[in-house]
Amino acid sequence: MEHPLWITVILNKLFGGAALALLAALHIQPASREYPIPNHVSMEVLVFALSVVFFLWLKGRISADRPGATQQVMEMLLTNPMDVGIRDLVRQNIHDGDRYVPMIGTIGIFILICNLISLIPTLQSPTADKSVPLGCATIVFIYYNYCGFAKHGPFGYAKHFLGPEMPMPGIVKWVLGVGLMLPIELFSHSFRLLSLTVRLWVNMMVSEILYVIFLGLMLDVFLLLGKLSSVGYVSAILPLGVPLAFIGLHIFVGILQAFVFTILPVVYVAGAVAEQH
Repeated sequence: MEHPLWITVILNKLFGGAALALLAALHIQPASREYPIPNHVSMEVLVFALSVVFFLWLKGRISADRPGATQQVMEMLLTNPMDVGIRDLVRQNIHDGDRYVPMIGTIGIFILICNLISLIPTLQSPTADKSVPLGCATIVFIYYNYCGFAKHGPFGYAKHFLGPEMPMPGIVKWVLGVGLMLPIELFSHSFRLLSLTVRLWVNMMVSEILYVIFLGLMLDVFLLLGKLSSVGYVSAILPLGVPLAFIGLHIFVGILQAFVFTILPVVYVAGAVAEQH
């Protein structure tokens, strides 16, 4: 059983009884009856709470004339000179795509915070647990298919699964569309759930493990060299460089995976709402 984090202990003391009752009603057996709310769920709750507090605080400080440093950083997430902001990606790939920015941006920023929150000691990334990426992937899957249904209607969107329009006899088009393209498209779309989930989960799990291992080694080496001599803490600078490199790698992986989980929904929505040719 995983070691409960401090936030997990607090949430289970406050809401553990309600969580057990809900799980019992759903006929689900928790891994631990003492801590029915696991670490990854408690970390998601913490990320959500911190995000709400942060954005409410930021909302009161937004200024068009004198934007502060925090506002400028957040605006860079939406649009920036490199054209890799959330709004930039949406506008480059989807015609009249600003309506999709709130949903795609929310998912991307949520995953970014989840990936990097383990940089705070005693916390861990909820995206290192497979159920969190699976939940995010499921939301993306439902959302882009909903966008396709809303744009084209059920029958118009269904035509996307039959392949592109080609000049050929009707019976041939029907056989190729239903017999060949439909199974391929259904498999391809279903595989997106697995692809989104595994890519984020495996990368963050490995990055989290390396980060925790080398952070622990860094602390052990620092304390050991400090005990050996009075100048030990100074001599620890050299061996500390290697673990610090893995901390930088963890930050890079967290940002990269959040970017990937942002651009792929953009591509999926773009395909779902595009006009068939």
